[in-house]
Formats: sequence, structure tokens, C-alpha cells
Amino acid sequence: MANVNDNFLKLQDNYLFSEISKKVNEYKKNNPYKKIIKMGIGDVTLPIPKAVTEAMHKAVQEMGDATTFKGYPPEYGYDFLKEKIIDNDYKKRNINIDKSEIFISDGAKSDTGNILDIFENENTVAITNPVYPVYIDTNIMAGNKIVYIPMNKENNFTPQIPNEKIDIIYLCFPNNPTGVTLEKQELQKWVDYAIENKSIIIYDAAYVAFITEENIVHSIYEIDGAKKVAIEVKSFSKTAGFTGIRCGYTVVPKDVFGFTRAKEKVSLNKLWARRQSTKFNGVSYITQIGAEAVYSDEGKKQTKQNINFYMENAKIIKNELKKFGFDVTGGTNAPYIWLKTPNGLTSWQFFDYLLNEKQIVGTPRKRIWGRRRRVF
Repeated sequence: MANVNDNFLKLQDNYLFSEISKKVNEYKKNNPYKKIIKMGIGDVTLPIPKAVTEAMHKAVQEMGDATTFKGYPPEYGYDFLKEKIIDNDYKKRNINIDKSEIFISDGAKSDTGNILDIFENENTVAITNPVYPVYIDTNIMAGNKIVYIPMNKENNFTPQIPNEKIDIIYLCFPNNPTGVTLEKQELQKWVDYAIENKSIIIYDAAYVAFITEENIVHSIYEIDGAKKVAIEVKSFSKTAGFTGIRCGYTVVPKDVFGFTRAKEKVSLNKLWARRQSTKFNGVSYITQIGAEAVYSDEGKKQTKQNINFYMENAKIIKNELKKFGFDVTGGTNAPYIWLKTPNGLTSWQFFDYLLNEKQIVGTPRKRIWGRRRRVF
């Protein structure tokens, strides 16, 4: 008899964005002539920058030539891409990161879930609410105890330090879905807490390219002590339109340690390296060549143009919603707009109203439910 992982039975039937797609497809089937404006998932609408596609075309040609063909890629990523990441994302911000601390992957979504493989089940995990649903669902799958930290208008969208010991902390800034950022001094509080409690911070920095304000950090490692307690995840999906290509990276500093049940220190860098070499065959050469081109002069210029386009859209949406009296946040350092639903409607009721009456698809708040719910 093959026993299943009972934790999967605690999940809602559908992943949030799968549920959205199901509703939208059903509406399209019943209303084939209605045009729908889709804003329900953070996909991109502009094509990949030309500098990237040109580089990838050349890489494809190399793969068709016996003298330049590449087989399995290095499981942790090619050095040529890691060097560009270090030079552009870290050295320019006076952060010292070694190539052995960078792991190229197929995206931030995979890494924020897969990282749980190197931790024991039944950890206590803090997750802000509202939140990117992957954090919740993957921790339920792992059997962890989840503590939800409110992040709303009442606390100025600033999550408060817990009054109990947390093992793993998920932070995402600029935030998905609220679009807000966290001041440097607030992030320092979380790092100090993690150091004191021997906690680990999983820091999702997928949207740093959208930051416009000067006082916002682009990496958790700009915070004193963060390299002792933080794992950082970044992505090319929104930055350069890689949603259909898939490429990102995770930084696991060698000074970040977990503990065995016997209280012995263990390098998380070594554990993640072992996990990736076993369960992941690496990102294709063609994809990594494309990611490298993002850091070229033309790649930077074209990527910035795309980002400016999305931020201008966010500005327009935010301003128009305000004109209609909606209470909104975001849109300054992230492409997301978060609004309070009107007339006492729930998030999903407002979603249904927008879809059925206005042919607009938004993203409702993920339903938080189950025996592991806890809010303080």
C-alpha cells in the first residue's frame, strides 16, 4: 500500500492562479465575443528585449554545431552568468558575494518552495498576510506550522516582529501582492531578530528592478548581519520578460547555518548544493546566454524601457482608481496595485463582479484557512 503525503489533503483544491484561470476560461466559453482585460497574474505583455533574443539566437546556432554544442549545463549555473550577476547586482551595491554562493535556477517560484527540502518538517514558519500563495501552499505540503503576520493598512503595511520564536521567515519586498516596500531600519529589525533567535530569512527580491525611490534596499545583504541569516531569491521573469523562458537565481551565503536536532551547525550552502545536484539538471545554456544579455548595455537599456512601461501602467491604474474613490497602495516601487474592495464585498465577490460585469480580471486575496491558521 502506497501512503500519500496527508499534508496535500489540507490544501485547497486549486492553486490560486489555477482557480483564476478556471473561472476566466469558463467565462470566455460562455461569452466568446467579450474582450477581457487580464490583470490577474503577474505575466508580462511586452516581448523579450531584442538584445536577449539576439543572444539566444546565436546560442541556438552554437547548439547546432558540433564544435560549440553544450550538453548538460553546470548544475549550479555557468560562471559567465554568475559573474554578471555579481558585478551588476552586488558589487555595485558594495556587497561581496562569491560565485559558489549563487545558484542559477528556473525561477523564484521554484526556489522559494524547493528550499524547504533542506529544512526539517514541522518548523514554525512566519508568512506575511496577504502573501504570494506559493509560500503558504509549499509549507502546508511540508507539514510546517504557519504563523501569519498581518500586513495591512492598520499597521501601514509594515509587518511586526513576532513575540515568539520563529524558525523560518518569508519576506518579499517590493511586496507581491501589495506593492509596498520596507524601510531599511525595519528590515534591520528582522535581521536582528533572526540572528538572536537563530532563524532563517527567505528573502524574495524578485521585484527590485522596479524600485524608484532612493532609500529602498535592492538586496537583503545591504542590511548589517544579513549574510549570516538570509537566503535571497531573485528572478528574470518580470525584470526581462522571462516568464515563458524561466530563469532566476538564489544566493545562499556560506555563513548561513541551520542546526541538526543535536544542535550541530550545518552549512545551508552545502545542503542546497547537494539538493540541486540531485534534483535539478540546471538551466539550459540558451536560457543562461539570454540572461547574461540582460546585463549588456543594450539589454539594460531595453529592459529599463519595458520596466518603465509597466510602471507607467501601474501609475495610470492607481491614479484612476483613486479618482473613483478606491483605497489603494503600491505602484511606486513595484508593478502591483493593491486595493480595498468596496461596499463590504469579499475579495472573491469583487473578483466575480469585475469579471462578469466589467470583463476585468484581477487577483483576489488568497483564502487563508485550515487547522494551521494563526494570526497575531
